[in-house]
Amino acid sequence: MRFDLTNLKLFIHIAESGSITAGAQLAHLALPSASARVRGMEEALNVPLLQRGRRGAEPTEAGRTLLQHARAILRQVEDMQADLAQFATGLKGQVRLLCNTSAMTEFLPDALAAFLAAHPQLSINLEERMSREIVQAITDGAADIGIISDAVERTALQTFPFRDDPLVLAMARSHPLAHTLGHKRHIVFADALDHDFIGLAGDSALQQHAAEQAARLGRRMHCKIRLRSFEAICRMAGSGTGLALLPATAARRSSEDLRIVKLSDEWASRKLLICVRDAAALPGYARELVAALRNDLQTG
Repeated sequence: MRFDLTNLKLFIHIAESGSITAGAQLAHLALPSASARVRGMEEALNVPLLQRGRRGAEPTEAGRTLLQHARAILRQVEDMQADLAQFATGLKGQVRLLCNTSAMTEFLPDALAAFLAAHPQLSINLEERMSREIVQAITDGAADIGIISDAVERTALQTFPFRDDPLVLAMARSHPLAHTLGHKRHIVFADALDHDFIGLAGDSALQQHAAEQAARLGRRMHCKIRLRSFEAICRMAGSGTGLALLPATAARRSSEDLRIVKLSDEWASRKLLICVRDAAALPGYARELVAALRNDLQTG
């Protein structure tokens, strides 16, 4: 049984999706073929690689070791393709970039547009995640670059400053909390939890983070409605429907006449960091993106 690239890609897909069926689909293989390939790898190594259960498939200890090597091998193949692509036409490579909600919506669109315009041979696989999930993914080699909040532990990674990204509360000037605050410019998160919020729809990393902070206080955020963009949230907040918790940049960019109040909580005074496992070991095109993002900090 040869451990070819198809087998390695298949195993990565299965491990990341938690399902042989989903892994087979991602690898563009029929399920019987994918199952046979996994069995072949296990027979060749004489050790189980997956623990199969009702909830899906998880790598065993041996499987996790294989997963690390598989990711390393595929990164080396990508590096080789990138180095040789200068002699051919077509895509030079793909960068896997994970980021939190604020980076996704507020900072990266312009920066990535400029980078892609200057590097038409590249593509970027961009995905929104919670900062702690990004740290784990970068540590495991599941992505090249991450943009995270400085609130998470990241000692195993190299980090570089990206943006200041404080969180604020925005509300209509007629909102009861605005009257309660008077001329105060700061508020603690706990004092806002008696009021309704306007949240982000879907699996927003920012929304999950805010809900976790409320849970640590033994409280719960009550979201009266969830919308898909900061712009829509600001419009709804301007109508007096509820409070908006969002990055200061998004609140100040809004055309609504909002009362914006800073959060005094330490977790809200955050900075965004670029994180990588080892900048020197990144593929050349990924190093170029890190350099472009760091340069964008200086010029943005």
